Amino acid sequence: MSQRRRRSLAFLTSGVLALPLLAGCGAGDEEGGPVAAGQDIAMTSRDRVADGGVVRWAVDTLPDTLNTFQADADATTARIAGAVLPQLFVMDAKGQPVANPDYLEKAEIVAREPKQVVLYKLNQQAVWSDGREIGAADFVAQWRALNGKDSAYWTARNAGYERIEKIERGKTDLEVKVTFAKPYTDWRSLFTPLYPKQVTGTPDAFNEGARGALKVTAGAFNLGAVDKKTATVALTRNARWWGRPAKLDTLVLTAVPRAERPAALAAGKLDMAEIDRTGADRIALAHRDAKAAKGAEGAGGAPAHGPGASVTAAQATLSWAIAYGADESKAKEEQASRAVNAEAAKKYAEEQNALRTFAVRKSLEPAYTQLAMNGASGPLADERVRRAVARALDRKALAEIVLKPLGLPAKPVGSHLALAGQPAYADNSDALGGQDTQAAQALLADAGWRRGGKITEPSGAKAGPEASSEDDGKTPSGPGTGNDGLYVVGQDDERNGDERVGDEQGGAGNPEDARPAAAPGLSPALTVTPLAAQQQASLLAQADAARAAAGPDAARDTTATDTTTDTDAKGAPVREGDGAGQGKASAAPAPAKQARTSGSMLAKDGKALSLRFVLPSGPGSESLRAVGERIARMLQKVGIQAELKKVADESFFKDHIASGQYDLALYSWPATAYPATDARPIFAKPEPAADGSLLVEQNYTRVGTDHIDQLFDQALGELDEGASRELIRKADARIWAAAGSIPLYQRPELVAVKPSLVNAGAFGLGAPRFQDIGWKKSPAAQEKNAKEKK
Repeated sequence: MSQRRRRSLAFLTSGVLALPLLAGCGAGDEEGGPVAAGQDIAMTSRDRVADGGVVRWAVDTLPDTLNTFQADADATTARIAGAVLPQLFVMDAKGQPVANPDYLEKAEIVAREPKQVVLYKLNQQAVWSDGREIGAADFVAQWRALNGKDSAYWTARNAGYERIEKIERGKTDLEVKVTFAKPYTDWRSLFTPLYPKQVTGTPDAFNEGARGALKVTAGAFNLGAVDKKTATVALTRNARWWGRPAKLDTLVLTAVPRAERPAALAAGKLDMAEIDRTGADRIALAHRDAKAAKGAEGAGGAPAHGPGASVTAAQATLSWAIAYGADESKAKEEQASRAVNAEAAKKYAEEQNALRTFAVRKSLEPAYTQLAMNGASGPLADERVRRAVARALDRKALAEIVLKPLGLPAKPVGSHLALAGQPAYADNSDALGGQDTQAAQALLADAGWRRGGKITEPSGAKAGPEASSEDDGKTPSGPGTGNDGLYVVGQDDERNGDERVGDEQGGAGNPEDARPAAAPGLSPALTVTPLAAQQQASLLAQADAARAAAGPDAARDTTATDTTTDTDAKGAPVREGDGAGQGKASAAPAPAKQARTSGSMLAKDGKALSLRFVLPSGPGSESLRAVGERIARMLQKVGIQAELKKVADESFFKDHIASGQYDLALYSWPATAYPATDARPIFAKPEPAADGSLLVEQNYTRVGTDHIDQLFDQALGELDEGASRELIRKADARIWAAAGSIPLYQRPELVAVKPSLVNAGAFGLGAPRFQDIGWKKSPAAQEKNAKEKK
């Protein structure tokens, strides 16, 4: 495994910790422009925050390891590390790294020639929980564990450490001098978090000692009990902490699946939780109902939404008639069903009453959703076709589908390598061009695709790189299951079983007017961290997956525009040709070629221009599927047929994206303050391996150029920060021009919180200051403090 791949794997598996605003001066404060959406954390001065108390904060899972440098580290690992271990540099509200004064007095490059030398001056009060000073020995041990020279260390994140030549004590014990063998622009990314030498000093301690416990820490909090039975991790105030003491006594991280979080909030099990659109809508509806109840005397009863709200008067009358009818068997069954429904409605109403005590804080996550195009083979191997797909898209309309209903700014992302507000950000989309139907059609014509072309492939042939398999078989099929198989936009729109999110104008109505669906969770394609384990496994098996990918001839059959789709008993779509009235056929010989025309769609060399568009089928991905459907309609206007295939969440990434079994797909990448290091594996040109397979690192579009790689390499070794960022922008322009992936929108961040919880919520691009999180003092307590100050 290459060092770049290891670094990027950890980048994904640890997630991007959307970690209140840290003081400091970051480089390039004037670059990158304003952030698209600021933090929403109820920022409050510490003197107005009560001392003591407990906050229960939802996480996705309990961590498998507490070592962030291991392959199975996740977002919970990173959150714990942020609270209990030294973070030498942290992200400010614009996503820029700034020195953390709790650990550093200063850190700077003191020499560039003949070699780069960085001098760290440590806070003289900084000590580990065992009383030992933080010093050079900890830096040396971490470097040796992560530089890749000792394979006994099971590491997944090495980038940057391999460039270090030596680490030594400075003039005093509080100084650490790091000399680099090769210049490294992202030196601030190193030693965050910093582990004690007890963890990194030996392979055994590194590999096993920090998986379930951290005996020595150095943060505002200590690591308390990790309780698998209650699925909680307790972080307790550090009595030896030299900085401003933590306001809370205890911060309890509680593992709750996203689909279950509204119920957990209502039951009083959580004080803060990131939620999806459905959860936010439920809270908005709870507030609306409470407001309506105040204005209507005698108002009350069950809410006009939730379980049973869609039952019509006729349906209710029929149910009553059956329940109390002469057929005792049916009556008994119907009465049981009515009792279950009544209990569900009662529970929902109780939860809604409790949810009105929460607020939703909103921002945009440090991650963006993109349309990925697989350029390995088939029509999208032609750059002109990829560019035509891109020019057919109205990216603002797509962003509005997801963000406008939430009241968040719906400006499309203009960079693959940074987000608005970060120093390296610049909108380089002009390198490809905006939405232009005529330009898209001209590009397709230049590539040889024509309307009304003759089609000669078998009428039952399938499009895209998944010709050998129609369905992964890992989820049930049929209406209401979220996996209705494959359907062709424009032909099967009324059959797909999905509830549309948004309309042709790009958005649903106000979330307070929305009727939430049944408690979905967040789609893997819309989250960074729930996919970490799948991404990890995919990366480790990437060579095998690449060999399994079909070649151009076997993998890229196409389907005519006049086909329809149904699903068989196993959930696999069954394609039917022009013959009407023919039932689902049993196994039969290969269909004969039939000559016909493509009509309004495009064709070339006897094949229609049809692309397989893979989307996750699970709950919580309604918005993503709505974006996919809208994209398909945009492509239809230029003659490209998109066949939407919904697949099981657990197989979406591993079996489709990482293995290259798709034409088009929607998924997200986390943003980073260190694009020269972290983004290179995502856009590196795939290289052939000795066994003939293709090593793609994390470039799942399989699109890259030597020039892009060179620009990344130059940026990585350029110590002039302005020059390095300019190289990154040039690389981004080239990535746009290559049209392997098209950034669409920054992902929404929705966090449900108790209104009195302050310095916490939607952190946006910034990192939390854990010691400032707490409960706001009551007005009486604030008045008392004011009098005491006088």
